[in-house]
Amino acid sequence: MAADIYDTQGAVLEGSAPAQRTENTRLIVQISCVATLGGFLFGFDSGVINGTIDGLKTAFRSGATATGFEVASMLLGCAIGAFFAGRVADRWGRRSVLIVAAVLFLLSALGAGAAQAAWWFVAARVVGGFAVGAASIIAPAYIAEVAPARYRGRLATVQQIAIIGGLFCAFLSNYLLARAAGASTAVLWLQQEAWRWMFWVQALPSSLFLVSLLFIPESPRFLALRRRDGEAVAVLGRLYGEGVARAKLDEIDASLAGDRHRPRLSDLIDRARGRVRPIVWVGVGLAAFQQLVGINVVFYYGAVLWQAVGFSESDALLINVLSGALSIGACLVAIALIDRIGRKPLLWIGSIGMTVTLALVAAAFAGAGLDAGGHLVLSHAAGLLALVAANAYVVFFNMSWGPAMWVMLGEMFPNQIRGSALAVAGAVQWMANFAITVSFPLLLAGIGLAGAYGLYAAAAALSVWFVFRCVRETRGKELEQMEG
Repeated sequence: MAADIYDTQGAVLEGSAPAQRTENTRLIVQISCVATLGGFLFGFDSGVINGTIDGLKTAFRSGATATGFEVASMLLGCAIGAFFAGRVADRWGRRSVLIVAAVLFLLSALGAGAAQAAWWFVAARVVGGFAVGAASIIAPAYIAEVAPARYRGRLATVQQIAIIGGLFCAFLSNYLLARAAGASTAVLWLQQEAWRWMFWVQALPSSLFLVSLLFIPESPRFLALRRRDGEAVAVLGRLYGEGVARAKLDEIDASLAGDRHRPRLSDLIDRARGRVRPIVWVGVGLAAFQQLVGINVVFYYGAVLWQAVGFSESDALLINVLSGALSIGACLVAIALIDRIGRKPLLWIGSIGMTVTLALVAAAFAGAGLDAGGHLVLSHAAGLLALVAANAYVVFFNMSWGPAMWVMLGEMFPNQIRGSALAVAGAVQWMANFAITVSFPLLLAGIGLAGAYGLYAAAAALSVWFVFRCVRETRGKELEQMEG
């Protein structure tokens, strides 16, 4: 009797008997974990700024507008990095782009900590933004292109745990360094302030990411797209077993419909209708809504937010650590559910939960008063409501939109347009991130915390309709089955 051979979803192929799967699950998990180190650095680089704002104000004598730009400057690089990473990844490969990103992470960490002027700091953060933007879209795409459909969602969701893990480690590192020095602006080691060491710590995981990438293979779907069939078969054999490698390559080729030209942005246009493919608009919508709900206000301005309502710097940084821990727990919930109930139900649950919790946060801040120094003061009940609702909001986000958006962007586009569509959606995601981040200090001064969180609640409510009307489920589908 023929040896048992399974396809990448676990179904028995013709002429086989049920006995074993041929895929190398351990290898697939290992190389996916290497890719998720990019997500860790994405999170660390995004979160480290949270504890350095007082240091930036002191070192560069920055006002509110300048500080907002310094915080958001990385996001400009993220939009550029995300846009060009998708295009470059179609030419050089997914792994090659991740290697470049690792080098940029390292240079940014060293440069930001050493900055002696605002322009120097902004330049270093923009370089880090190139890396974050590239890693944010290429890492989940790489995972989607190597993982079997039956557990692709779980592996890609590990990317979000890595992001939150990076945020958590940045918050914890900031807290410990500020506590050791006495304040983020105090001198710690080698006559350098603690806020500088907050950036320099990132050099360690950046170096680990760079070295680890040298030991993983290129994406087999990229190799097939570039007509490097021999290499593609070799990688597919390592991932899924020699017995199905050639059949899998034929399946990939069939999805390209004999049109394996070099990917280009014009592929995003439906030539028959003369307009942008609907699936691209869905990707853009997912990318934008993930930011319009205001999650990065919590990540970037969490310490400022809690200090504004009376917490000390130390307590505010400790609350960030709590939020990071809750986020990791929420991501574990997403891992358990994303391949069972699907992506769309998670997004729907998250949208409803965020709408309610953001509205509660806005209501809590609406009753805030001012002390003699002009600082917000909450009653005990309102402060408790704000703290609980804000952390519940973080939980809802990280069990739904946080991981599911990245999972879907990595898998929802057809093979031929994946890089180009990711370039556009990724750029939109980071431009929305920039707009939300740079506008928060202005909103805080203009309409207050209650008004700002009211706007984010409205965006969350609108996302409920978007998920119901526009998003299509991708659970259990092979990448070759995705339609444009």
